[in-house]
Amino acid sequence: MHIELLERYYACERTPVEKFRDELRAVFEHPYVPGVLLILCTIVALAWANSPWGESYTALFFTHFVVGYGDFALSKPLVFWINDGLMAIFFFLVGLEIKQEILGGELSSWKKASLPVVAAIGGMLFPALVFTLFNHGLPTQRGWAIPAATDIAFAVGVLSLLGTRVPRALRIFLLSLAIADDIGAVLIIVLFYTTDLALDGLLIGFLGLAILWGCNRLRIHNLGIYGIISVPIWMAFLKSGVHPTVAGVLVALTVPIRPRMPWERFREGTIRLLSEPFLWDKPLYAYAMTVTEHVEQASIQAIPPLYRAIHGLHGWVNYGIMPLFALANAGVRVELEGLGELLNSPVLWGVALGLFLGKQAGVFGFSWVVSRIGIASLPGGVRWSHVYGVSLLTGIGFTMALFIAGLAYADSLLTLDEAKLGVLIGSALSAIVGLLVLWRVLPKSGTVPVGASLQHESA
Repeated sequence: MHIELLERYYACERTPVEKFRDELRAVFEHPYVPGVLLILCTIVALAWANSPWGESYTALFFTHFVVGYGDFALSKPLVFWINDGLMAIFFFLVGLEIKQEILGGELSSWKKASLPVVAAIGGMLFPALVFTLFNHGLPTQRGWAIPAATDIAFAVGVLSLLGTRVPRALRIFLLSLAIADDIGAVLIIVLFYTTDLALDGLLIGFLGLAILWGCNRLRIHNLGIYGIISVPIWMAFLKSGVHPTVAGVLVALTVPIRPRMPWERFREGTIRLLSEPFLWDKPLYAYAMTVTEHVEQASIQAIPPLYRAIHGLHGWVNYGIMPLFALANAGVRVELEGLGELLNSPVLWGVALGLFLGKQAGVFGFSWVVSRIGIASLPGGVRWSHVYGVSLLTGIGFTMALFIAGLAYADSLLTLDEAKLGVLIGSALSAIVGLLVLWRVLPKSGTVPVGASLQHESA
């Protein structure tokens, strides 16, 4: 779209290299691409871990890397820097999207949020119950939250495979549910997967957050400042015992959502600036550089920092951090000799069935109940068969489920592998069956009745 606008208003002809770049960008902007990339990285990780070169997989991701200098150095394996470092950026993006939806999106009012929020609650309770049925009274019961979370990128990617057949209201329902689900997952990590607290580290972390909050109130919109201060906050949370990725969410909540300059003022000021007669006794290029520099500075002030951060991070997270996380965590080695014992694992079946059965039962069941008692209603153009298909897709718990599994079973690699295999099985079943159900029940024409669309837009 931005290329079309550039050509329409500026008649800027693209070079062959730019055309190729833009076509490549258009391919990667499809919603299903991040999900496909995650699948490919998962397949590569599984094949690599179970190949004759499987030891190199373990050796690579457990190789220690040192970051820092002298007494301030931190020596950790590569998998730590991915799971606790890079994933903090993923959680930062999650926090930005949560703030966006709560303050101005689909979770900004109870009327909008009631159905997806209640559905998300059911989608966390039922999988936990299913897992507990298999692991009650066992040491492995600690992993009850593994099947409780939905992978947004994967679920939306699978839904987007159906193209224009998906009603807009149904896609928004899934996105809102997944955001509410992420809020629950973050709370679960804080409340149930926090080790012994070191209050001094926690105090330093919250002091840093208070500084960022002050920056927000002082209308400091330089994202670089928020990034620099977030580093010691991350380290303080790491030392405190609270998982450092939680710092990413909390930092995101301090990022300003309002621009310094209203859009109307930016538009009027830019028009006036460009309409000024050329009176300088200087070359044209000097005048042009000065004008464009002022327009660029003003445009930054007209875009809220939160939206600039989301726009800047989406590509890095979807095409870098999440695939790398999948590559580092999905490599479960399956030995044929121990396959029978593995398939009898209560952890494996608790996770797999929690995702596949628990998610669909919780999301669909709670949605139906709140609709029947009048608390919420289905969006326009959405039928119960559509909701059931989406409830199946919420069983795709890949990224967050693997992450929580790493927290729950960090001290037991065998149990962790069982949990990871359960995540892969449950997510695959949910994706395949959900896609088949939606393929059957969604309208073949890919159109939504006009009345239903208008009803949703006015809701």
